[in-house]
Amino acid sequence: MLLPQTQDGLTTEERAALATAYSAALAYRTALPDAAARPRVPLDEAVARFRTGLNDEGRPAPQVISEITTGAEGALHAMAAPTFFGYVCGGSHPVGVAADALVSAWGQNAGSSYETPAISGMERAVCDWLIELFGLPEGTGAGLVTGTSVANFCGVLAARNSLLAARGWDVEQDGLIGAPAIPVLIGAGAHSAVTAALRYAGLGAGRAIRVATDSQGRIVPAAFAEALAACDAPPLVILQAGQINTGAFDPFDQLIPMVRDRGGWVHVDGAFGLWAAAVPELAERSAGVEMADSWAVDLHKGLSAPYDAGVVLVRDRAALVAAMSARGAYLPAENAQWEPSDSTPELSRRARGVPSYAILRHLGRSGVQELILRHHRLALRAAARLSAEPGLQVVNEIAFNQVAVSCGKGEEGDRLTRDVLAAVQARAKVYPSHGEWQGRQIIRISFSGYAMQTEHADLVAEEICTVWREMR
Repeated sequence: MLLPQTQDGLTTEERAALATAYSAALAYRTALPDAAARPRVPLDEAVARFRTGLNDEGRPAPQVISEITTGAEGALHAMAAPTFFGYVCGGSHPVGVAADALVSAWGQNAGSSYETPAISGMERAVCDWLIELFGLPEGTGAGLVTGTSVANFCGVLAARNSLLAARGWDVEQDGLIGAPAIPVLIGAGAHSAVTAALRYAGLGAGRAIRVATDSQGRIVPAAFAEALAACDAPPLVILQAGQINTGAFDPFDQLIPMVRDRGGWVHVDGAFGLWAAAVPELAERSAGVEMADSWAVDLHKGLSAPYDAGVVLVRDRAALVAAMSARGAYLPAENAQWEPSDSTPELSRRARGVPSYAILRHLGRSGVQELILRHHRLALRAAARLSAEPGLQVVNEIAFNQVAVSCGKGEEGDRLTRDVLAAVQARAKVYPSHGEWQGRQIIRISFSGYAMQTEHADLVAEEICTVWREMR
């Protein structure tokens, strides 16, 4: 039971619960640099700690918070640490974490700008800054979503509706039954988030035409031209900025004009790769990406924003609003120029843009550029060290922040690669992740954490080399 309310609006118990949580959070972040990179507690044991019967009587709030932190001990990945190289996770920048605490404390439903003007101001600023950083057309529409999976979905919906509208079909009113077919072209190595978006949008993952790619996962222009010529209607084309295994970029400057000539729509899955467009030294990798019609990007990857943080961007804002808006009669109409719920599938959501606002303000343009460029340079450094080790092979060109390592070809090479990765992960000094590339098992090293420095690139390379020598 809560104690009587004090004059400052908090009970003694509530104040103690907040203090306990913030103290535990600070202790966790302080210990991160030296923490084990992976959980020590197996899944079943971790689940059993929490999955018990619901108590009949309530427990004091500070006790509940303490029980949560105790139960999580040893059962969390150090995803925010500079030793975590898996899945392009980013690292939850401390400034963003601090701002995220405000988000929870404020308790704002950010779906309506009318009720949350301060949140609306910060989130509009984030969208403006990203459009400018990426060099996208002025007036581009944007929606803050949970991540690139949802951002890709929103972009595909905007494309679907626009392409069908151009052919006289109102999908919002009439649905997809009986609608004209939309040809879809994707690269042979497109991420699963792309095929998921096609499924969610009712376009079917299996109907997409997969276009041949080169050794780095880039769409081959000649093969693309042939596939495009076979389309019997303006197509939806999904390109990639940052292949998940190699970090490679599709040749936007060659492919997008072909699609424009056919009246099609180009969506770019730029989960982490779109950040290269913000850095002058890396911008040539994404040359022409600004010609696309829509883009998806993660803020937790490039910016190390706390989860959840993704953005959908659409050149024609009206197309995004037409696909997303779900205004009810009870919602105020005077803010029609920019409503958060007009650009995303949600009416109710947390103020997810605030942490990214704080990080962007903290870093500024130069800080963002330095962060992204550092990830690329660390990838180059680690790749050089691994390539120098006899028997190890870096199988990708270092286009951006991804390093793919193999321990040999064939079944034996795949076995060694799996075994080396498992041993490196078990040592828990660093945590790279598994991947599969062109029929081979790989160790995938992703540089995306805000705190990663030279010593961390050296450490992950040395850990892999050390285990490899022992296994040989």
